Amino acid sequence: MWTYIAIAIGGTIGCWARYAMTNLVQAIYGKDFPYATMSINLLGSFAMGFLFIETLERLTISPELRTGILTGILGGFTTFSTFEMETLLLVEQGSFGKAALYVLLSVGLGFLGAFGGAYLARNL
Repeated sequence: MWTYIAIAIGGTIGCWARYAMTNLVQAIYGKDFPYATMSINLLGSFAMGFLFIETLERLTISPELRTGILTGILGGFTTFSTFEMETLLLVEQGSFGKAALYVLLSVGLGFLGAFGGAYLARNL
């Protein structure tokens, strides 16, 4: 029961953070390219890599809190389904180059973010 409550609270926090970051990034960079979703996914990938290792190997926290953070907050914050929809829209608009760039940057840099977060957590 407590795990579900932690996920619900974390998910709410993550969704609010995603909405706020989307508004901020779009205000700065516009909406011509899905910079907001990409930056959210990259930051979320880094945070997942870092916090997964930190809470597994260094910090002792309850399983409920760990799940609330990793599944709730980061699950609510990251936006893979939005990423897929934005990629589809770019393809439907005939922007194949932008779609390919978006996929390559998001997946490649997302992996580097997760790797970097895990590496940093293990080597601090």
